[in-house]
Amino acid sequence: MAQDEPVYTIAVASRLTGMHPQTLRKYERAGLLRPARPSGNQRLYSADDIDRLKRIQYLVEERGVNVAGLELALAMTDRLDELNADSTAADIQTAIHEAGEMSRQPDEAGAKSAA
Repeated sequence: MAQDEPVYTIAVASRLTGMHPQTLRKYERAGLLRPARPSGNQRLYSADDIDRLKRIQYLVEERGVNVAGLELALAMTDRLDELNADSTAADIQTAIHEAGEMSRQPDEAGAKSAA
């Protein structure tokens, strides 16, 4: 079975992650993950989706990250994962620089509005 093959229903994904099904729906609405919907409206989660949910759960429960922070953190890790697949040292340095810029953007906007 491939890591990205959608096989788990929302009930099974809920049990595997320890999250309530409504929480999984909330994260989907926020755009943090996209379970497959091969037939009708039934959500099917892959092993990759389960891993992502566990990462989200860690960030929320252990680090106190909110949904906006999750979007930023997951965007950065997704970008680094993409680069890891076909990376060079220069690509990784560029991604780290981009991540740093992304993390500073809200601070700069807040500083401008405070001035």
